[in-house]
Amino acid sequence: MKSSGESIGEAAARFGLDTHVLRHWEDAGLLRPARDGAGRRRFGDDDAVRIAVILRNKAAGLSLEQIRVLLDDDAPDRHRVLEEHVAELDRRAAEIAEARAMTEHALRCRSHDITQCPRFRSHVADVLSGEARWLLLHTEPAGGAVGTALRRRDGAN
Repeated sequence: MKSSGESIGEAAARFGLDTHVLRHWEDAGLLRPARDGAGRRRFGDDDAVRIAVILRNKAAGLSLEQIRVLLDDDAPDRHRVLEEHVAELDRRAAEIAEARAMTEHALRCRSHDITQCPRFRSHVADVLSGEARWLLLHTEPAGGAVGTALRRRDGAN
């Protein structure tokens, strides 16, 4: 007789994950799948929702520790973690809006060399003045050099 729920392999495949990821999330306290009579993990509908929540929140930039707090209804600092994340999302949204404005200006700018355009320079004035500091996060993604990813550093190490 087959147990209810998905095996770890089925659950991992459903979400495009390796099985070790689900085991790691279980070790981190994010998942608590049921066990069948032989001790094998069985992932039910509630586990699938938790996996989806973890994936969506990782994509939104939350750490596994932040997600653990989010999923723990008894966590006393749940609101603090979420408020901090909202502030981080607002900061990232502002950076994206600035990047979009800069890119749209460059797209429409008549100056062949955008570094010579006085209006374009306003988009990098904070970098020129030293207000914005940049941290190199990543230079070569898997599969070869494609470019450089930069992230604004807000004075924190």
